[in-house]
Amino acid sequence: MKKHYITKAALVIALAVCSTTQAQITPFKKGDRIVFAGNSITDGGHYHSYIWLYYMTRFPNRRIDIFNAGIGGDVAGQIYDRFDGDVAAKKPTVIALTFGMNDTKYGEYLQPDADEVARKAIAQSHASYLKIEQKLKALPAVRKILMSSSPYDETVKGRGNYFPKKSLAMLQVAKFQEEAANKNQWGFVDFNRPMTAINQQWQQNDSTFTICGSDRVHPGLDGHMIMAYIFLKAQGFANKEVATVVVDAANKKLQKASNCAVTNLTATANSVQFDYLANALPYPLDTVPRGWNNTTRQSDAVRYIPFMEEMNRELFTVKGLKPAKNYVLQIDGETIGSFSGAQWSEGINLAAQNRTPQYQQASAVLLLNEERWELERRFRMHAWMEYNILKEHGLLHKDDLNSMDTIRVLAEKNGWIKGNMDNYTRSRVPAIRQAWQKEMEVLISTIYTINKPVNRHCIIKQLD
Repeated sequence: MKKHYITKAALVIALAVCSTTQAQITPFKKGDRIVFAGNSITDGGHYHSYIWLYYMTRFPNRRIDIFNAGIGGDVAGQIYDRFDGDVAAKKPTVIALTFGMNDTKYGEYLQPDADEVARKAIAQSHASYLKIEQKLKALPAVRKILMSSSPYDETVKGRGNYFPKKSLAMLQVAKFQEEAANKNQWGFVDFNRPMTAINQQWQQNDSTFTICGSDRVHPGLDGHMIMAYIFLKAQGFANKEVATVVVDAANKKLQKASNCAVTNLTATANSVQFDYLANALPYPLDTVPRGWNNTTRQSDAVRYIPFMEEMNRELFTVKGLKPAKNYVLQIDGETIGSFSGAQWSEGINLAAQNRTPQYQQASAVLLLNEERWELERRFRMHAWMEYNILKEHGLLHKDDLNSMDTIRVLAEKNGWIKGNMDNYTRSRVPAIRQAWQKEMEVLISTIYTINKPVNRHCIIKQLD
């Protein structure tokens, strides 16, 4: 079995996460409706979906709902403008808010007055945030979480879109976000510093390395998984196991069963078998680079963070086996792998074995969640057209023929509108949006039906 060791870079991020002054974020409870509001990193990103996947698999009976309320290109002022109709309208019990990437500008850093531009941009972002803050305070029953933006990678080599000192401006935005969270006794999650620490650590050996995408701005799927890890760590989930089983084969005794039930244990000189019912599923890591222009995979993230060690341990330990002999593991008749008695004595992390029935069960949850994510993206494309295009023409939520005519005209000179026009031709029809919503609900209901762990029969026997 290939063991997962905590790399130097993983230690760097672990220390960076722990060194922030952010208060621990209260874990989501059953029935929570969590809205993640932000810009394109939220809009087209996966971090909130990966967070939900953790809850889907770790707490199969704790149904929550997570909503994407990101719109590409938004600054804090635009989030304020759409707060009532696009964030509060989702009836959240929790709001997680991030901004800063677009607030701090881009090409302006190539101009002689870049420092003054940055100062004004930060001031404007802060002023817009204070307006949002008043709306947040007007919702006393809603828990609030402020999140710094993921970083702009200023240090990666060989990439375009180089805007010197933009990263410093983003840290200033993160500073007032953290101060506001502390002042209001709200949660705060810092994505910026831990992700920057990973970039800088890995760039020591590869100057072209980044988790912030080809444009230095938009994290790949590995970066979004890192964001999910940082958020979950802030919620206190480090060192929370999937399950732990310890068997003393020599004495035919169960020494430990944590977050699971082990029954019908029997043992002979050459084998051990028992029934195993966990309270959770292992967290599945996607090996497909999904989404537009993505070249990284969610599973790549485990190279840079101690996720497997800290949050994804389904550990089977069997003591008393012959160290030099090999023993095969079978679960429900499926052969999972062969491990030496010495390895069994150290413990086998089944969450790293994607052939187990429970991992395959979790993978089905992952795929259903991806289908849900794809459908929700259609709603976010519709929201972008509404708030960033039609609103300024006095056509917000009209979705009529005049709206369609306006979009067609604008699309002739605007590639972003043209790229979203096909979706809008459908999404402007209320019945279609209602049908998409029903589809999403079917997917979520299916997830919370198939995510329940089932009793597994485990056999560990010596190979001839």
